[in-house]
Parts: sequence; structure tokens; C-alpha cells
Amino acid sequence: MRLLFLGDIVGRPGRKAVLDRLPGLRERWELDCVVINGENSAGGFGITEQIHEELLGAGADAVTLGNHSWDQREALVFIERQPALLRPANYPPGTPGRGATLIDTRSGGRVLVVSVMGRLFMDALDDPFAAAEREIAQCPLGQVADAIIVDIHAEATSEKQAIGYYLDGRVSMVVGTHTHVPTSDHRILPGGTAYLSDAGMCGDYESVLGLAKDEPVRRFVEKTPGTRAEVATGEGTISGLAVETNDRTGLAVKVAAVRIGPTLEESRPGFWE
Repeated sequence: MRLLFLGDIVGRPGRKAVLDRLPGLRERWELDCVVINGENSAGGFGITEQIHEELLGAGADAVTLGNHSWDQREALVFIERQPALLRPANYPPGTPGRGATLIDTRSGGRVLVVSVMGRLFMDALDDPFAAAEREIAQCPLGQVADAIIVDIHAEATSEKQAIGYYLDGRVSMVVGTHTHVPTSDHRILPGGTAYLSDAGMCGDYESVLGLAKDEPVRRFVEKTPGTRAEVATGEGTISGLAVETNDRTGLAVKVAAVRIGPTLEESRPGFWE
């Protein structure tokens, strides 16, 4: 199967980059499943139902969230009627929504998508390792799911790497989100799981994590309260991870970084081009 994961969409530039490019990439690369982290897609904070549906219309199969899941309060309501929108599975019991979904792909396969959030330097949530274990136990790779994608939304690369090795050989892909800066450690782990510490963001990279530079820089320099940080408005770059799996095992056989846009050095999966 051909899988594409795109990192955190930040505001209008990220949305436009994804909406403009994803339909063509989906067709050109003959993608079976596309997952996008959308937790910063609404003005940099949260997601709206309209944006979620636009992303699905452009070719996304599922949209994951993170610590900004509820910045748009309407998400507490509409997430219940949007099965492809995932908040972290290790939120406490009773939290609206779901942390995993099983997708029937256009090519006839089934892909389990799981969202979990780290605990180091983040909000105190339930154990992400146990949450991921619980979700994949219900849909094992090679038995129920033909591929499994895990989004680990976390600050610490150590925690992301640990969950990558913990799940190695049992899922197709573990990809980190949250820091908005793409790492260069994409690889296939010894057990066959594709891994990347952070997918980066889909947004304007002439910025501070997708936000217009002046206010974040001023806050670091002056250490005083100021105006609300606004999303940068330049052209967006998309960033993520491309993975091809073995149809028999569901494990990764090819992996490549994806970076398409005006700011970062471009990277495309040469095995699909």
C-alpha cells in the first residue's frame, strides 16, 4: 500500500498548500491512504468542521489532532459525527470523539489510524503506550488491518522514539507531530516499521512555527505580554512522510520525506515519481 502522512497544518497558508497540491499528488502517486494532522488548521488554533470536510474533499482519509483539539469549542460537538477526525486516544474516558478509526481504502484495503499524545512537557494524560497497545490489539496488522498508521503528538523526541521502538514490527508507520519542524531521521526500524520523529508542518516556513515572526521574537527578547500571535501569511510548504508497505505483511519496504514548497529543500519519494 502507498501511504502519505502530512504534518500539522498551520492556518490558511497550510490549508491552501494542502488543498492545492494533495488532489494531484493523490492521483500521481496512486495513494491508498492519506492522513493529515489538522490541529492548527483554523487560524493556527484548532479545527472547524468546514475545514475538516475540505481536507477530506481534497483527498485526506483521516485527520488527527493533538493538544489544540478543543481550541475551537465547536469541535467538542462535531467530532462525534465525524468518524475520520481523531483526537488522541489517551484522553480520559468520556472525552468526546475517538482516538482511532479503521478506513476502507479506495483500493479495497483497510488502514487503522491511531492518534496518541505524549506526556513529557505536555498536558498530563493517560499512558500513550497503553492507549496505542489497546487500539492495535483490536485491529492487529495482517489480521484486521492491512496497514496501521500511528501519529504520536509529542514534544520530546525521546518519547517519540521510544513509542516507535515499542510498536516496531506491529504497525506500518509511527510518525511524530507537534513541533512544526521536520526532522531528517526517516527510516525503517529493525522490525519493519517506518519512523520519523516529526513530520514538520504544512504552512509558511518564513515564520516562527507558522506564526508571523515579529510577535514571537518580541516575546523572547522583551519577556512581556503583547498582542495575540497571528499566522504567517506567506506561501505554504507541505511536509510529511511517504511510505510503501508490503501487501502481505503490512510493514514498510520504502520510506521517503516529503517537502514541497518555496522554503525548504524539496524532497519527493523518488520510488513513486
